[in-house]
Amino acid sequence: MRNLTFANQITILRIVLIPAFVLLVVYGRLGEALLVFMTAGATDALDGLIARRAGQRTSLGAWLDPMADKLLLVTTFIVLTLPAIDLTNHLPLWLTIIVISRDVVIVGVVAIVNLAVGPRTFRPSLLGKATTVASVVIMYFNYRRETSILVDLGIWLSLALTLVSSADYFFKLRRLINEPT
Repeated sequence: MRNLTFANQITILRIVLIPAFVLLVVYGRLGEALLVFMTAGATDALDGLIARRAGQRTSLGAWLDPMADKLLLVTTFIVLTLPAIDLTNHLPLWLTIIVISRDVVIVGVVAIVNLAVGPRTFRPSLLGKATTVASVVIMYFNYRRETSILVDLGIWLSLALTLVSSADYFFKLRRLINEPT
């Protein structure tokens, strides 16, 4: 049970919070959904901090943490895009497609590199995590049942961060491929 560290349990909590978040949004409990999302975000910071400080880094955590991040991000973008869900503000479909496509490409390329070149540690980028800016802004204004220029700014900022983080991942990947095994 040495892989099921406290840090990994916190990461698993983030995964467990995802269905709760979706249900809360679907049933119009937007304040609670925002709270669950913020809790999930806090677990993202906390699990890494605990893993580093308490010496709880594991190979399971190295795979589980980015997977939990991707699941939360993809789920959030899809839920906030669906027009059938009664929200004041929605994410545009084009942004959701771009963000999810970036993540699918990253996961696919990392898998191919690991198979072709050998195991490589690929850490999530803070830029990539920052693409959730639009989600938080939209959830906040949905909770308030208001529109705001900040929603549009959050959407465009998320697009910019998605494009910049894509380039950042590409350059990191080039370095990883060239590292000796």
